[in-house]
Amino acid sequence: MKNLLRKAVTAFALAASMSTQAQDLHFSQFFEAPLLRNPSLAGIFTGDIRVQGVYRDQWNSVTKAYRTGSLNAEYKMPVGNTNDFITAGIQTLFDKAGTVGLTTTQVLPALNYHKSLSNDKVEFLSLGFMGGLIHKSIDVTKMTTNNQYQGGYSSTASTGETFAMPNFNDWDASVGMSYNTTFGMDGMNSLFIGAALHHLTKPKNSFYRDATTELNKKMVFSAGVKWRVNDYSYFTLQADHSKQGNVKETIAGGLYSLNTGSFVDDAPYVLHFGGFYRLNDAFIPVVKIDMRSISLALSYDVNVSQLKTASQGRGGFELSLSYIGFFDRNDASRDQVMCPRF
Repeated sequence: MKNLLRKAVTAFALAASMSTQAQDLHFSQFFEAPLLRNPSLAGIFTGDIRVQGVYRDQWNSVTKAYRTGSLNAEYKMPVGNTNDFITAGIQTLFDKAGTVGLTTTQVLPALNYHKSLSNDKVEFLSLGFMGGLIHKSIDVTKMTTNNQYQGGYSSTASTGETFAMPNFNDWDASVGMSYNTTFGMDGMNSLFIGAALHHLTKPKNSFYRDATTELNKKMVFSAGVKWRVNDYSYFTLQADHSKQGNVKETIAGGLYSLNTGSFVDDAPYVLHFGGFYRLNDAFIPVVKIDMRSISLALSYDVNVSQLKTASQGRGGFELSLSYIGFFDRNDASRDQVMCPRF
């Protein structure tokens, strides 16, 4: 029965990948994969360079299911003698699901222009573009179908499936816009809002070369607020709402951050803890630690959806690692330069 359940889940994952209603991969630590939210969020950080990686392991309590990894890198540069900036980046994504090894790989370069709206404070309007290659593949040698069960399982029997090819490539593109600014005394608080449209090219999503099977376009609305309580602590609240085809997803929550050191601007450690909620799906506790330029975060999805009985409440584990740095780290005036940040 357990093997049959695994085969059923694998078949479901494969069928979902071929459906016209197929949906995107997602992360519970969506705030650690900003380009997947909106390409105009590239460069919205305090620093010159940022590299972030997220790894997700999901539904292994039910079957050999989903393993997903994201890696993005961004480099922010001033434009001439203006207050404007430009960010060049790249977003890569890898996902492998099920016994048949349904694999998706994406390599998406990104470019974002930040237009300064004020000479007196940090206030920017950003327009970002992202686009590149998508590759999908399956291992047909590991596929089992009901054609191979005729009074018993036969590995030599035909699966009855005929694929045009077990892998294919297509192109994808996204566009987004965001607004970010600081507010409050001495600009200690910050916020951003943004909207993005993904899959402008509606990439094909069929191993049968069915031209009508494609990824739906997806709208994503994002917002975040960083509110300082005092010199040593602050709250960060973030939320995303997306719509792709007939499917909607909302995730929101926040982290409380505490500087454990004696210096406000040079803390050896900053601790973050809190949680997020994906509507009708999962509660996600998160812990994170900043060690100056390096950050490490852990989260776990506690399943509260209709699958919670089968999954015993277990969902996805995520680990993220990020680096944010300045190229002029010894320049004491760097924090006085107005640049997009959050």
